[in-house]
Amino acid sequence: MKKSSILHGTSIVAGIWGALALLGAWIAGESGTAFGFSQAHLFNDAIILQLIAISAGICALYRRQLERES
Repeated sequence: MKKSSILHGTSIVAGIWGALALLGAWIAGESGTAFGFSQAHLFNDAIILQLIAISAGICALYRRQLERES
């Protein structure tokens, strides 16, 4: 399996988890919790997961270009 495919899959999974964390943060509200986590915790999780998804997507594009050249 190519590294670009693995990174692409990682990007998709992290993006979906980030979206679910953001949805959970909206559901939790100001003083509530969702999935056992506070709203601030879920917002921080969503930010980190989306950054991972973006970086994995960029790495996948770069790896695919390297794989085409060789």
